[in-house]
Amino acid sequence: MRDFAKPLDVLVLPTFTGESEDLMRVLGIETSCDETGIALYDTEQGLLAEALYSQVAVHAEYGGVVPELASRDHIRKTLPLIDQVLTDANCQRSQIDGVAYTAGPGLIGALMVGATLGRSIAKGLGIPSLGVHHMEGHLLAPMLSQSPPEYPFVALLVSGGHTQLVRVDGLGVYSLLGESLDDAAGEAFDKTAKLLGLSYPGGPAVSALAQQGTPDRFQFPRPMVKHGGLDFSFSGLKTHTLNTFKTCEAQGEVSDQDRADIALAFEVAVVDTLLIKCRRALEHTGLQRLVMAGGVSANRRLREVLAKRLGSKGIQVFYPEGHLCTDNGAMIALAGALRMSAGECDGPMAEVRARWPMAELAPPSDAHSEVTS
Repeated sequence: MRDFAKPLDVLVLPTFTGESEDLMRVLGIETSCDETGIALYDTEQGLLAEALYSQVAVHAEYGGVVPELASRDHIRKTLPLIDQVLTDANCQRSQIDGVAYTAGPGLIGALMVGATLGRSIAKGLGIPSLGVHHMEGHLLAPMLSQSPPEYPFVALLVSGGHTQLVRVDGLGVYSLLGESLDDAAGEAFDKTAKLLGLSYPGGPAVSALAQQGTPDRFQFPRPMVKHGGLDFSFSGLKTHTLNTFKTCEAQGEVSDQDRADIALAFEVAVVDTLLIKCRRALEHTGLQRLVMAGGVSANRRLREVLAKRLGSKGIQVFYPEGHLCTDNGAMIALAGALRMSAGECDGPMAEVRARWPMAELAPPSDAHSEVTS
């Protein structure tokens, strides 16, 4: 019996020489957590079609993602979504040139669903497959916009599991500048939402409630901004939020206005902290372009503050389109297309990884930095 705790090292892939034409049509499969994302990307025509299924309703009653339920739902949804995307793109499977799937980081069971299906489809069609780094996908997502950023730039990656500042000099040429030492910004949003009795996922719920808050009623700390570095820590802010809630509770029943005021103070503190760190990273590198990606990049207050405060300093700020901020297949198809068009593909020992530091990524031998939106 197959031991599913071991890497996916048993599939024998078709031979691929590493020589690739510049033009490729790549199927992207994203199954790292609680969203099933499928997309078809063509290096000449751009994004041809995409589909996304969110498992929010499945996990909402538990207040967070249940890994086993996530894996099972990916099994049910991935193949039908692939068929939908191919139909929408008027593309036959025989017209696909490669398959890219998320190989990590993420939930190991969920990753294995996408990897197994992706590698199996590639083997059946006699085409290459490639495991893609989830955060590299997020980093490249703004490249799908009408006005993509040029290298080099500083990237702020903010998602449920990651908060990182990265210097990006080209595809695979990444230097980690700073990262969260405990909770990521997205995790802090989710935990604050749960404290306030809001629905999952927490980020949008906290932001919506914050719009009803009274400015400056509560003053929350901006963690680690006085240390001079570029790392993040949101655990202390989470504790401060809890203590503020308990103080209100001790004075009587916590009102809806109390909750809104706490949500606003929390969101403003997170946004200010991210702004300070981004400004510091830009000064440190001397660069004039900032790319923000990941689920938290959809936060309206964060976008407005960065655009206003950094724009006044001549900094260009880039974001993915709204539907590409969360996990999606388009970013995986794009990242896979860029790397496969440079000759990369899976080897026989390819595996999925729950943890995968971006520092381990390397540029392909012939990286293509220009893409078509």
